[in-house]
Amino acid sequence: MQDTPNTFDTPLSGLPGREAWLDKAAEAAGDDGYVQRLGDHHSAIFIEDKPILLVTFETHQRIDKQSPDAQPLGWEMVRALGWSHLCLVSDGDTWFRDPAVYGYFDRLIDDGFFEDFEQVIFYGSGPCGYAAAAFSVVAPGAKVLALAPQATLDPRVTEWDDRYRHMRRTSFTDRYGYAPDMLDAASEAFILYDPENKMDAMHAALFTRPGVTRFRMRFMGSNLEARLMKLSILFRILAQLSAGKLDRAALASLFRARRSEGAYQFALLQKLKAGERHYLTVLLARKVLEQRNARPFRKAIEAAYKVAEDQGLSMPPPAPQEDTDD
Repeated sequence: MQDTPNTFDTPLSGLPGREAWLDKAAEAAGDDGYVQRLGDHHSAIFIEDKPILLVTFETHQRIDKQSPDAQPLGWEMVRALGWSHLCLVSDGDTWFRDPAVYGYFDRLIDDGFFEDFEQVIFYGSGPCGYAAAAFSVVAPGAKVLALAPQATLDPRVTEWDDRYRHMRRTSFTDRYGYAPDMLDAASEAFILYDPENKMDAMHAALFTRPGVTRFRMRFMGSNLEARLMKLSILFRILAQLSAGKLDRAALASLFRARRSEGAYQFALLQKLKAGERHYLTVLLARKVLEQRNARPFRKAIEAAYKVAEDQGLSMPPPAPQEDTDD
């Protein structure tokens, strides 16, 4: 795919504060886009390069932390995929529950903004994943990819989620409120989450409805977005979603990339050790040691055999290298 010209190559790092960052983003957008402030805590950045529009929801804090150039994640995506981009940015995790944001989307609907594109895709992660699902209703027929989204923080529905108590006075029952309901207008939606995170799994269950595919990504941790970026599969997921090729089989195929990732291997090792699955611990550790020299996995083999000997458990025959000193 061809890179879009210069616009998405503009670094936004090293600027003294959010206003200066937005001014630089507006300069980068030039005549093909705009930056619009939406109240005190939100902004919209639009850059046009038809025919596909990617709508991302992001926070200034995530942008500063994860991008060396302090660019929205969406810029990297559209640079690779050659799409138009609309980025809604919040100052902190707000779930975009702000009348100024509602009014902005109302104006886009009135202007027929989304009708100018052949395809619209909404994307976000966590609180931003909630927003991607909730606001996707503004573009009927859109596609949605949300990573570990919350369905709502209305305590009458999700009182079991005690992670965001500070949001309990925020209304999730007015416009664009209950994210699963807002997906009824989408052509298809994918909810990706780690079932080992109990709260994320419970929210994901609330998205069970026709047209929504829930896909479990076990042992990927709380920052699913960063892990998928590290595995170099997030953009591929979006590209397949756009092409109409994304389904459970495609996701499973892409997710195989985790098998050689150190963080995933270590998380799996810890799970097996905690469950006293000594036989499987040895099999996993041997597989990892075929790929690289990893001391924790050698130690795990030694510990597993010691426990098995003490308890008289059946184990795989020791490999020659496991009898040698470190």
